[in-house]
Amino acid sequence: MFQIKPIVSMLLRNKSGPLLLLIQIILSVAIVANASFIISERIGLMSRDSGIAESEVFDFSIYNFDDSIDPVTQPLRDLDIIRQLEGVKAATLTSMTPLSGGGWSSNFSHGTSEEDRKDGPNAAIYYGDEQMIPTLGLNLIEGRNFYPDEVNAGGPELASLAIVSAQFAQDTFGDEPAIGKVMYRGNIGTQPMKIIGVVERLQGAWVDNDNLELSIILNVELASSFNRILVRADEADIVDLKESIPAALHKEHPNRVVRGFTTISEHRISVYRNHELMAAVLSMMVVLLLLITSLGLAGMVMFNIERRTKQIGTRRALGAKKRDIISFFLVENYLICLIGGVLGGLVAVQLGQQLMTLYSLPKLDLIYPLVTVAGLLVLTTVAVILPARKAANISPAIATRSV
Repeated sequence: MFQIKPIVSMLLRNKSGPLLLLIQIILSVAIVANASFIISERIGLMSRDSGIAESEVFDFSIYNFDDSIDPVTQPLRDLDIIRQLEGVKAATLTSMTPLSGGGWSSNFSHGTSEEDRKDGPNAAIYYGDEQMIPTLGLNLIEGRNFYPDEVNAGGPELASLAIVSAQFAQDTFGDEPAIGKVMYRGNIGTQPMKIIGVVERLQGAWVDNDNLELSIILNVELASSFNRILVRADEADIVDLKESIPAALHKEHPNRVVRGFTTISEHRISVYRNHELMAAVLSMMVVLLLLITSLGLAGMVMFNIERRTKQIGTRRALGAKKRDIISFFLVENYLICLIGGVLGGLVAVQLGQQLMTLYSLPKLDLIYPLVTVAGLLVLTTVAVILPARKAANISPAIATRSV
């Protein structure tokens, strides 16, 4: 049998070592459970689908500093030049780049009159033409795209039609169909914009924003001296286009700066870098804590073997089998781990509450402390089994002889 009573008595007679190890286990469980939860949450954030053909889409900017260049007509001419280049699938002027960390956003309201107008959520704004959807590779699930003659070149005040993300439609109108609804920019806006289409998913620029999935495309080409352009092409053609696009634009007008050329995939890597770094650091911390705890248990077992050599030899002489000696140390390990795991789980929950309050993290799922304790039991079993087998091989004759 496991003979728990003598194991507990032995632990109580030598409190300092087991107590320090117990404290270490409590802290390890509390920290590892919350760190694992944060790692899982960060990985979940980084793996969110943007709804965009990220590896095929890149952006770049054009700055026209020559006064002879018309800031309204030249960007449209540039767009025609780019679309005619070999390898280009689609291209569009844009007010912002997805997952770039910067861009346009606004609150919106909706209703049929001033009396029944309701406030809507804040959403990212993409100003673009009929090629915005094919350029980004979006999935249009309701309604239709802009027609070319519906797109206006100029300022934001010319917007009259909108295509929204499905999440924006759900958050704003609930189960009601969004197609045909009229909304206004701002809570007291007077500029009506009719929704004509819904895309399955389109993320904004700010990955840490709660409204990341809320986006709107408006039928305006923002043309000015500084313009940002999105281009879609096969991955194999992007390298060549990074050279051919500046050459074609400089041939049209040499006095301007063409720079950037960053794929959405590269923007994703950049904007999620802090999340990736946090996950990596916490992962290393989890591994180190579990390793230190396992080494602590292994060290305690080895110390006990040296201290209990004569006792082990006596038990072997009285008929104890090797598996009895091994089980003795394993049960001792399990007792410490289970007690420390239960207390550590309680501390983990309290620590999770504090993190939820201070850093707006979701509530800690109880599965994380449970999995941490289970993993600790497995890991410490491996750490204890080797010195325990060494103890089981002690010769009764050598252990009980007098020196």
